[in-house]
Amino acid sequence: MSVDQRFNKAEFAAWVGIVGNLILVIVKGTIGITANSKALIADAVHSASDIAGSFAVLVGLKAAKLPPDKDHPYGHGKAEPIAAIIVSLLLILVSIEVGISAVKSIYSGVESAPASYAIYAIIFSILLKELMFQYKYRLGKKLSSQALIANAWEHRSDVFSSIAVLIGISGALIGDYFNYPWMYYLDPVAGIIVAILVFIMGYKLIKESIHNTMDHVLHQEETEGLHKTIEGVPGVLAINELRAREHGYYVIVDVKLSVNPKISVLDGHKIGKMVKKRLLKEHSNVSDVFVHVNPYDPGYPYKNVDSDPNGFSNILH
Repeated sequence: MSVDQRFNKAEFAAWVGIVGNLILVIVKGTIGITANSKALIADAVHSASDIAGSFAVLVGLKAAKLPPDKDHPYGHGKAEPIAAIIVSLLLILVSIEVGISAVKSIYSGVESAPASYAIYAIIFSILLKELMFQYKYRLGKKLSSQALIANAWEHRSDVFSSIAVLIGISGALIGDYFNYPWMYYLDPVAGIIVAILVFIMGYKLIKESIHNTMDHVLHQEETEGLHKTIEGVPGVLAINELRAREHGYYVIVDVKLSVNPKISVLDGHKIGKMVKKRLLKEHSNVSDVFVHVNPYDPGYPYKNVDSDPNGFSNILH
């Protein structure tokens, strides 16, 4: 998949989130007000924050698409995890606002249950949000987009919160049917549960997003494929050091390798170029490779240099 195709798919997903959440805000907000459901209004506010989150993802994707320049020689890939941080902060702020609103409602008193048709709005929200989560999460994994994955979990948090709202509204309606006024409070209590769930989700996402902006180095098990590719290049006698760091959705590789000390500088340079070419070709997530060539140290038991007196130069010409 080309870079342009990747961004086109990611941007389309961001627009799906914007349009989908706009529909939910209108439906849940309107019915929440007319049905007098604090929990449904809180859930509508949550969906409104998702619109802002999707816009943040869209801006991050457009910034990440920009080519390397003088001030950003490694590209703009970190724009995506930065967008994910913004999305996560929005989740946390909205959760606090929703929680405060629900607590105020409890203190002021709840005199009636919400209208029964509020149930239909929340069921519609659960189904649509779960579809959006599945679509964005799978696409985010496929495209290695942290911003899309964070945005997908926003949708999943909406599913959880909507389930809590469904329970709260249903409980209030049951209380109204059996004439138990105290059960009216289940509606704002559901709003508080929503706030707690959203806050926890936002906290987890912001921790992961910050981690991804700080030059996270891939662990050994994640670089095994890179090692195999390099070791398969003719002329490479040893990998002295390999660091692969995530830079947003792509990886930058720094590698020090050993070659036969008997070959010319030009041949050593050709081996380094071949290593870079193969890594870029065989690993779609690798964006750039920096190769440092060292003379092979016989004290490192990897391969026998003397077994090739021509220093692999016959392979290179």
